[in-house]
Amino acid sequence: MVYFLNALLGVSFVMHDEVRINESIRVPEVRVVGADGENLGIMTTRDAFKRAQEEGYDLIEVSPKATPPVARIGDYGKYKYELKKKEKEIKSKAHVTETKVTQVKIGTGEGDLKRKAEKAGEWLAEGHRVKIDLFLWGRYKYMEFGFLKDRLEKFLAIVPESFKIADEIKKSPKGLTVVLEPDKSGKSAPKKDHDQNK
Repeated sequence: MVYFLNALLGVSFVMHDEVRINESIRVPEVRVVGADGENLGIMTTRDAFKRAQEEGYDLIEVSPKATPPVARIGDYGKYKYELKKKEKEIKSKAHVTETKVTQVKIGTGEGDLKRKAEKAGEWLAEGHRVKIDLFLWGRYKYMEFGFLKDRLEKFLAIVPESFKIADEIKKSPKGLTVVLEPDKSGKSAPKKDHDQNK
């Protein structure tokens, strides 16, 4: 019954490239939904296909896992278009926000820093959070926090996308870390005038 109700509502349990139509429907009988959404009951697949042909439509299997499978009489081209549209809507609603991670080090060249900043900007533009780790090793682990924080802030200043600080700069097992998130207001986080200090 659930499968039939979904078929009436136009919901499909198969992707558009897996849909069987007309002679490719191999089951002996199907529950048929008419072109106007009416319940036509259970028919042999042959009779259902014949009826679809008489009405100038295709027979489209929309719920193959139902017992018996549900087939709809309709325009296959239009059905494919509507199905693709629904899939697109589902994908857009199911956009998953991830936390992407990038790592910088003291002494990383300007070219590499710029590439990493651009990548972080791309992730932010896609709606993801970005965790930036300033990796410290050896003697760098014992340097003054203020100095290290300033180095990380210099990196943030070259991130090309607007962002908000989701998790302030703090110490981590690897060194220092900060988490950014997209700023939908379009305003960048406050940036220090590092360029003036060059």
